[in-house]
Formats: sequence, structure tokens, C-alpha cells
Amino acid sequence: MDAVNQPLLDVRDLSVAFGDTLAVDRVSFSIKRGKCVALVGESGSGKSVSALSVLRLLPYPSASHPSGQIHFRGRELLTASESEMREIRGNDISIIFQEPMTSLNPLHTVEAQIGEILSLHSGISGQMARARTLELLTQVGIPDPETRLKSYPHQLSGGQRQRVMIAMALANEPDLLIADEPTTALDVTVQAQILALLAEIRSRLGMSMLFITHDLGIVRRIADVVCVMNSGKIVEQGPVEQVFTAPKHAYTRALLAAEPKPDPAPPRPNEPVVMSADNLKVWFPIKRGLLRSTVGHIKAVDGVSIAVRKGETLGVVGESGSGKTTLGLALLRLISSDGPIVFLGNNIQGLRFKAMLPHRRDMQIVFQDPFGALSPRMSVGDIVAEGLSVHQKSLSYEEREARVVKALTDVGLDPATRFRYPHEFSGGQRQRISIARAVVLEPNFVVLDEPTSALDMLFQAQMVDLLRELQRKRDLTYMFISHDLRVVASLASHLIVMRHGKVVEEGPAAELFKNPKSDYTRALFAAAFRIEAVPADPSPT
Repeated sequence: MDAVNQPLLDVRDLSVAFGDTLAVDRVSFSIKRGKCVALVGESGSGKSVSALSVLRLLPYPSASHPSGQIHFRGRELLTASESEMREIRGNDISIIFQEPMTSLNPLHTVEAQIGEILSLHSGISGQMARARTLELLTQVGIPDPETRLKSYPHQLSGGQRQRVMIAMALANEPDLLIADEPTTALDVTVQAQILALLAEIRSRLGMSMLFITHDLGIVRRIADVVCVMNSGKIVEQGPVEQVFTAPKHAYTRALLAAEPKPDPAPPRPNEPVVMSADNLKVWFPIKRGLLRSTVGHIKAVDGVSIAVRKGETLGVVGESGSGKTTLGLALLRLISSDGPIVFLGNNIQGLRFKAMLPHRRDMQIVFQDPFGALSPRMSVGDIVAEGLSVHQKSLSYEEREARVVKALTDVGLDPATRFRYPHEFSGGQRQRISIARAVVLEPNFVVLDEPTSALDMLFQAQMVDLLRELQRKRDLTYMFISHDLRVVASLASHLIVMRHGKVVEEGPAAELFKNPKSDYTRALFAAAFRIEAVPADPSPT
């Protein structure tokens, strides 16, 4: 085969085992130069494990490859030396990891981390590295990039951390980019920008891409070929339009048919208010100089007033960094804020630890990052049961176990897995564990911070149905934070749209989706529901 038609990456009969468990079973696919191949399938189907095998980055000591070959430019990677792999990683093949918070170094600034990539692989340093870093941050949509150079990962929103990861992966203009859920944490407007950016880079550089996602809408827009994975096997693959319009396998048909059905809880104007805030503010000081004097503030939440009634779902939408998550954390008194916060008729603003403890059982949160939110030293069963041990000490061991088993079953996990640890689960499975931990206490108010962002389409629809069922059975009140407006539309009865820490528009969700009044809301909805397809790039001749 001539060099032009030879695949850039050729994976043949790849199997991956963790001890005696086969996670990937004889998977084969190839990627031509300038083309994008998408791996789709439910959580735990083997998508990420297959991709990590390309760079030999499987993080488990028990991992092995019982069969298979991986050729990059005709060179076998599974038998390459570690020094050869170091030359390839980050230079010829780059990767965007699924979880930016655990992939970025918490002790280094954004500038240092991107600069390290440029120095190691391109020999660029000093002012040239700084200029290139600013260029990359601008390309991936980081606002005011100069002020973000000295930021640490914890000072960025989830979406901003993901953009930094994308900038690092693109720094040396690799021949192959492995993108593991690269737009999961991004709002729809930035998601469109990133997809357009990746398409432009592919076209300009002839870059190939292995794209892992559970979002079939993205697959249709960006991929040339799609491989559908289920239980470690590729059950169907082919050109995107062919697979989407005439799927042959039953699992592919089920995946394409899965979509959350709009059925939000109706507004309940006569019900008591469960959670409210009046002119709530969360300002973070900007300190500079030798004496660390305060020279200004980042107004993450700036004068927000809300009221959520019993049994309702308040949807909170907006771009990354708009203050959505900060608002949720402030309402739960997990960060400091100014302004009254009233929960179940009690003003909880300013309460000390002991005074807050009785309220903690009734207010829970599902965090955005499913890995960072789970202790790596605790089994899944202990993680889910921890709240019961604190808030319901009278329960016997058997009663706690029964509650844990039911919670895990409710979120679609096998209760037998409760003796395993978080690192043994996929990103989507870890999110299910986080949801089980929140609902096991049967709270009154739950903040759901991107609870479905790491889930595949099938389980996303199931999770929406589950959240709806739990709400109706237990009369739960939700604050649902998300950038996925389709999911928000299926759950929220009331909606607020945030930008730069302020509420730019609010009202009944159905009315707001039908007739948004502000320009920003219209742009946000247009990006989510009427986003134009990203053009496929031509193959290099």
C-alpha cells in the first residue's frame, strides 16, 4: 500500500484485559490521514481503554494486551520502547483526557503547564512560549487569556479547565489527536467553537482524530467514520451517514433512538418555597503586589435572587464561568457568600458548622467532576453509605447495606460492584455513584451540577427518567445546572439564564425555550438546537 493511502493508525484485533477480565475484545479500526473516526457506546464499553492503549497509557498494573497490534505510520506501538513512546506522546500523538481536573497539575499555573509541553517537544521557551500560550488560549475560547496565565486549575471553571487541556493537546500540532469526551464540560456555544476549531485545524494541518464521545449529535457533525462499541466489542462501523440513516445492529438502533423525553414537573405556585436567596453575591478578591493587596474582585455571582418551590426543578443554564456552579455551592453553604439564604423557612446564612449539620441531610449535591468527588481510598459501598453513617446513626449495618444496594440499583449499577473502588469504573459509572450517594439520604433539595455530562445517551435518558421518578415519589426539589439544554428542557419547570454572574433572563422553562427575549439567550438556544454542521475536511491529495 502506498504512503498516501496507508492508514495513519491501524488497530488490529486489539484486546485489553484487567487481570482475568476482558475489557476490550478483538477491536479493529483504522484512521486515514486527515480523517476523524469516532468511538461511541455506553459507559464501560471499552472506548477510553481502546484509545489509551494507543499511547500505552493504561493506568492499571494488571492491564495486559492478550492480542492485537497497533501500527502508527507503520510502526508497531505495543512493542515500542518507553523512550520511543515518549517521543511520540505529545508530539506526534496528543490526547485530551476526559477529566481535566485530575489531568492538570494543581500546583502549576496554566502558563507553566502549556509552556512545559512547548519546551519538551518544540524547544520553545521564554517570550516565544508565552506568545504561543496566549495564542492557544485565545483559539480555544478562554476569555481574557492574559489574566488566566497565572491561574491554577482550581481557579477555573470545569469548562475552562477542559479548554486548557485542549490547548495543551494542540500545542505541538500533532498528526493524530485522541479526544476523549473533549466537549463534555463545555457549554453549547463554546462546544460549537471547539468543534469548528478542531475541524479548521484538521483541514489546515491534515490532522487525524480519534474522537470518543457519547454525544451522537457531535459524531454526526465532526466524524467521517463511526465505530459503535458495546461490551468491549465493535458491533458496527462504517461511514457516519450510512450508520446513522441505516443502522444494522440492534444496539446501534437503540443508541440512536435514546433521547430524554420532555416531561418536566409542572410549576407549583401554591407550594412552599424550599430554597431562596435574595441579592446573593459571591465575589472573589484579586490580590496583587508584595503585600497581596486587594485590587479588584471576580464577581462570580453578582446580585442573584431565586426561589425554588417544593417539587419543582429550577434549571440554571449559561456558558462556562457564568456562575452556575458557584451559585449552587453558595446556596448549600459550601462557599462563602453575602445575602440571605432561606432553606425550609430558616435563614442559614452565617450558621456555624454544628448549626448547619441538621440541614445537611436535607440538602445534597451531585458534583460536576465524578472522579475528583469520590475518595479513591474508599469502596463504592462505603462512599454511598458515608452520609447514612453521619446523619442516620441509628441504622443497623444491615439496614445501611440495604439502603446502599437500593440506591445503586436505582442508578443502574450492579450492587455487587460496591466492594470495588472508583478507579475501577468508567467516568459515566462514577457519575452514577455520585448520584446514588446524593439520593440515598432522601433529601428535600438536591443541586445537580452537570449530572448527566459524563453519561452516554442511553443512560442519560434513563437518568432523566430516574431523576423524574425520584422527584415524583419523594417530592424532591432540584436545582439542575447544565449546558445540555435538551436535558434541561426535559426536566426544568422554571429556568434562569446566567452570564457573568448575573441573571440575564428567567421565567417558566417552556415559555422561555419557546420565546427567549434577550440576545444572549437566543444565541445560547440557537447553538444548542440549531447548530450548523461542522464541514468535513477533505482528504489530502
